[in-house]
Amino acid sequence: MTENSQQQPTAPHIELPTQYAPADVEGPLYERWVERGYFEADEKSDKPPYTVVIPPPNVTGSLHLGHAFEHTLIDALTRRKRMQGFETLWQPGMDHAGIATQNVVERELGKEGKSRHDLGREAFVERVWQWKGESGGQISGQMRRLGDGVAWNRERFTMDEGLSQAVQTIFKRLYDDELIYRAERIINWCPRCLTAISDIEVEYQDDDGELVSMKYGEGDDTIVVATTRAETMLGDTAVAVHPSDERYRHLIGTLIRLPLTNRSIPVVADEHVDPEFGTGAVKVTPAHDPNDFEIGQRHDLPAITVMDEHAVITVPGPFQGLDRLEARSAIVAALRAEGRIVAEKRPYVHSVGHCSRCKTTIEPRLSLQWWVKVGPLAKAAGDAVRDGRVTIHPQEMEKRYFDWVDNLHDWCISRQLWWGHRIPVWYGPDGEVVCVGPDDEPPTGEGWHQDTDVLDTWFSSGLWPFSTLGWPERTESLATFYPNSVLVTGYDILFFWVARMMMFGLYAMDGTPPFHTIALHGMVRDQFGKKMSKSFGNAVNPLDWMDKYGSDALRFTLARGANPGVDVPIGEDWVQGSRNFANKIWNATRFALMNGATVDGPLPEASRMSATDRWILSRLNSVVAEVDALYDDYQFAKLADTLFHFAWDEVFDWYVELSKTTFQAGGEPAEVSQRVLGEVLDVTLRLLHPVVPFVTETLWTTLTGGESVVIADWPKDSGFRDAGAEREIESLQSVITEVRRFRADQGLQPGQRVPARLTLDGTALVPHEAAIRQLLRLQPEGAEFSATATLPVAGASVALDLSGTIDVAAERKRLAKDLAAAEKEKAQAEAKLGNEAFLAKAPDQVVEKIRARLTKAEADIARIGAQLDRLPQV
Repeated sequence: MTENSQQQPTAPHIELPTQYAPADVEGPLYERWVERGYFEADEKSDKPPYTVVIPPPNVTGSLHLGHAFEHTLIDALTRRKRMQGFETLWQPGMDHAGIATQNVVERELGKEGKSRHDLGREAFVERVWQWKGESGGQISGQMRRLGDGVAWNRERFTMDEGLSQAVQTIFKRLYDDELIYRAERIINWCPRCLTAISDIEVEYQDDDGELVSMKYGEGDDTIVVATTRAETMLGDTAVAVHPSDERYRHLIGTLIRLPLTNRSIPVVADEHVDPEFGTGAVKVTPAHDPNDFEIGQRHDLPAITVMDEHAVITVPGPFQGLDRLEARSAIVAALRAEGRIVAEKRPYVHSVGHCSRCKTTIEPRLSLQWWVKVGPLAKAAGDAVRDGRVTIHPQEMEKRYFDWVDNLHDWCISRQLWWGHRIPVWYGPDGEVVCVGPDDEPPTGEGWHQDTDVLDTWFSSGLWPFSTLGWPERTESLATFYPNSVLVTGYDILFFWVARMMMFGLYAMDGTPPFHTIALHGMVRDQFGKKMSKSFGNAVNPLDWMDKYGSDALRFTLARGANPGVDVPIGEDWVQGSRNFANKIWNATRFALMNGATVDGPLPEASRMSATDRWILSRLNSVVAEVDALYDDYQFAKLADTLFHFAWDEVFDWYVELSKTTFQAGGEPAEVSQRVLGEVLDVTLRLLHPVVPFVTETLWTTLTGGESVVIADWPKDSGFRDAGAEREIESLQSVITEVRRFRADQGLQPGQRVPARLTLDGTALVPHEAAIRQLLRLQPEGAEFSATATLPVAGASVALDLSGTIDVAAERKRLAKDLAAAEKEKAQAEAKLGNEAFLAKAPDQVVEKIRARLTKAEADIARIGAQLDRLPQV
């Protein structure tokens, strides 16, 4: 029924071990795949290309569950495409992670009692490279454990020679196109990391602070302003009011005294001020607030920096040398002593920016930095999605993307670090500025020096889709594998990374976007939906679960939770359940091999097959079509769930069980079913392989004798459907399910045999009598048979003699007691829901619980009533 069914070699019918041991299988299997070059990509191939880049993990760390989740999805996509005949490249590599890596190495130096300044720049950078060499292999090892099918021979690092050339090239081009410039602007400064950071590297949280209202000026010419950062008043150079605010019209253009200083500052009129907020007057500190900086630019105000890079006050006077928080308290106390404090509010909860890496409170600071003029680049990035060249999935994420790129501010790209791509600009003794490309010789001579800053990490990682393929050289790899087919990444770095790659890709590659599709996924959370964090005590090392349950179990659990753009809850019991699924696949395949399942030769003609055989093949082809459609829509959770229920419920629990009677009977029907079962397992294992690669590889090669499922053909829908067989087996399933439910309700043990009379005439179930009796443990009726319960189902009738198995009188008494309890529960719930006074006062969640109790009581009454009806009268 599938293209592959006639291509398999004769399978060696060997027995599998009784139990699946992932630890014994996974490592050797992965190394075999790598040694045979299955994951390598050939740019000279005539196959259609399929390219995905790995979101490069930071060289500082190890894989966490979020990485494992993302890698599972990418690996599933690339394994399927490889099986479909694509020249598949999954590009691996790591990011140098400027700030994070420098922090790690500086902490190591601190343990030796040293700082980077003790070593000097060159020696420190060498120390970082040494650390990278010792620690960088950890992530690669974990990726192998997970089963990542990446092209290891193409592994890249954002600081390697080729990528450094790409960084220098694009910097030079942007600089020459006047899209990179140097200017003094307000930046986000981290006093701990001692560097500028971009807007998207700032995390905002509500902190307890203080709001202080203070009086500027004297007598009738006073103005009250409020601030949460009183220490910045030392750098105030104006007070701003709205031009139409009548309260302050007489003061506009005048000078007022700034407390605690010997300065007078002007009152300026600016449209930015909201006259309805607070007193309608704001202090203006151009060197320490981005909005104030803009006001200062409009009114030609001086910008006075009052803190150094460590956030220590530098203004001469009593506050000099104090940390910003110490100065805040001291300045408020001094203002209070002068009688200038009008109001103080503590605690005052407000949003405060923190460094995303070290969590230190950010200090807005006027600084001379390098910037990318993002206007034209961001417009191009927005247009590529609007005109359909790039598709964002799920579509509802487009709005977040447009909200970002349509309102993007110029990007500060310089960082005051030593580890990273150093800015390729040289300064001369007479103020010369020279930007040097990779083919240029830097200027030399007395007084010439290179800029000391390095580039933001996102600058180099923004080049990743094409720099990893050899750009700026026009390589064969670039021609074949650019643009990427899809980018799979978290919605949390839509702004950090995705937008950067879009801007740079369109700019560097002549308007060709870096990928056709952006498939966004959510964040991994614990089983209660809470963010995973070491501080919360709920962080999980994925290696622990892989060691305990196997990599396939972790992968399948993650895939089953991967709804597009939605966060993924995960708990250990879910991984254990996936381990049980892997064991189920193993045991079912082992049973099949022991019973002669085979892939030898073509499938028999449909006319030789039983309805059970035709049913499972019809369902198999439907599942192939469904899984293909779900893959193409990036619906990983749905495709994993579809495969789970098809494999477990339909193949293992129904087809295998129904086939047992056929195998026992032998003959031609058994031979047909052996071939059908082999076909179904062959296709099912191939469908499952991209998500659970290890167990499927072991089973598929054993079943088929093929070299590797990694390079096997992806299953195709043959178009075979048999609606009649599907209806017939659905009827059979209904009979078996209903009788099993009745047996359980009566307290019968699963293996307990019961005399029964089957009336199947006139239905399609006649050929299935033996299977029905075997699966339901039903004995022939015998001479003493007396029907005590009759179940009509699917047009058939099953009469059971329970006289020798249960005490009917006692069972009726027990059920009557349960029925009375359910009716009482129903009456109580109805009474509460009918009480208007109760409904008016009760919380919504209480009312919902009572409604749920009523629904359950009604269901219990119907169920128990049906059980009583089936029992004979005594």
